Amino acid sequence: MFHEVVADGAAGAESDADEVTPATMLAAFETLVSEAAAEVGRDRIDEETGVDGAAVDAALDGDAAGLRLEDGAAIVAGPTDRDGAAIVAEIRDHLLMGMAAAVLDVDSIAAAIDADLTGQEVQQALEGRAAMTLGQLAEIMAVIERRKP
Repeated sequence: MFHEVVADGAAGAESDADEVTPATMLAAFETLVSEAAAEVGRDRIDEETGVDGAAVDAALDGDAAGLRLEDGAAIVAGPTDRDGAAIVAEIRDHLLMGMAAAVLDVDSIAAAIDADLTGQEVQQALEGRAAMTLGQLAEIMAVIERRKP
């Protein structure tokens, strides 16, 4: 789901991975989340996901930069038969495989993003030991995509 947006974002950037930016990734994530939220509806999201009301409002408004990855995945999973936790695991796998292909470590990623995260904090976010927002995910994914061969 979210990692598929990366492929679409790269293709939308005229097939030039150097053009994949955090802003384009975030815009695609926000569209994905807001469309899923609108399709599912606030009541069903409240009943089935446990996502905080303010986060649901942000998703419906298309302002998902501060939305936690887990909340975004739960919302995106709503109109499908997928589980939000499985989507999060897929994203993390995609990030780690991308890092390996791009020969990137967490310190290199931390130095290349605007988010105020250390290498250790990036690692914790990638492993799920610390929260990661969709804005941070967009920044990390953009760095990885620009560096992939």
